Amino acid sequence: MTGMASDRHTERGRLTPAFELGPIRPPSEANSLLIRATRNCPWNKCRFCRTYRGTKFQLRTVEEVFGDIEAARAISDALKGMAEGKGYDGMLGNVEAMAGNQLEYHECVYNVALWLRAGGRTAFLQDSDSLIMRTPELIQVIAFLKKTFPSLSRVTSYARSHTSARKTLQELQELREAGLDRIHTGMETGYDPLLQYMEKGTTAEQHIVGGRKVQESGISLCEYVMPGLGGRKMSREHALETARVLNQIKPDYIRLRSLHVRPDSPLRSKLVEGDFILQTEDEVVEEIGVLIENLSVTSRIKSDHVLNLLPEIEGKMPKDKQKLLDIISAYLTLPQDERLNFRLGRRVGYYEKLTDLHDTGRHAKIAEAIKRIALQGDDLDEVIFDLKDRFI
Repeated sequence: MTGMASDRHTERGRLTPAFELGPIRPPSEANSLLIRATRNCPWNKCRFCRTYRGTKFQLRTVEEVFGDIEAARAISDALKGMAEGKGYDGMLGNVEAMAGNQLEYHECVYNVALWLRAGGRTAFLQDSDSLIMRTPELIQVIAFLKKTFPSLSRVTSYARSHTSARKTLQELQELREAGLDRIHTGMETGYDPLLQYMEKGTTAEQHIVGGRKVQESGISLCEYVMPGLGGRKMSREHALETARVLNQIKPDYIRLRSLHVRPDSPLRSKLVEGDFILQTEDEVVEEIGVLIENLSVTSRIKSDHVLNLLPEIEGKMPKDKQKLLDIISAYLTLPQDERLNFRLGRRVGYYEKLTDLHDTGRHAKIAEAIKRIALQGDDLDEVIFDLKDRFI
């Protein structure tokens, strides 16, 4: 979404302020106010990612970002006025009606509405690596954001390990003092040959150096791991080396985000050529078990992405380690037809946890869908693969 000049008022029921929004944010920041500090990705070469393909990385000026923060405040003030006597739920419904009536409507208005309804407590700095900004300028942005919205209790951002490793500890501490509370980092894997194959642009050692430095600064760290990224060739090394690196970093959060190869991602050509061989979803679950078995951390494990087959793999390490392994075992020991039923049910939104299989009504509907797919001569694995295209 591109930035637009804005008047700070509403006109004939239309909210006219607008600000830029980047394409993605972490699942845990779904209700955060989104402020675009940089545009796109400074690396933009990872084979598994297609988010920023065809775009150019840009550093925004502090003044540009200030303007967006002011636009967000204008929208917030306008929505609060609309919500008088209705509460925030009523306000959100009003915003949805504006969209349905094809009045002037921007995605940023909906973002502010969701943020207000959730309490207006968190903000996320987009795009893929806001930490790459000059530290004094990023401090100015954070300070202005917190001054403009005193209700904020958490400000977070994406950052590459490569960037975190290059920042000095003092710079990170200054960012923490300014109000940067958490950094989300896409580790993906701790296995160097796989990092090279995926053209990640970082090393296991940089993961460790950058991660430790963030932790030492007092900023909370969330590391993202990508089960399935090693394919069948490098699955075990991927799991073991990722656990080794995580054990040295000891992040606050470890989030799972399973691999899915989109048709428009650079990795797809390797898949077509046969150079990269996807694991089955059952094999990915086994890989997650190897990862968790080899972790010695106090991190919280989260499985909060729609691509993950088992969202219930969540808990605090080491206390919940056996519980997580038991969930994995419970799935893998199901009869094959039950695992198939769960996989399809999960991908069409019928199931969230394994015990949902006990719902006879939903189970019967999925079983009937499986029969129809077979009668049509379609491959069920291909159907499930295509369903996952909708998620990213």
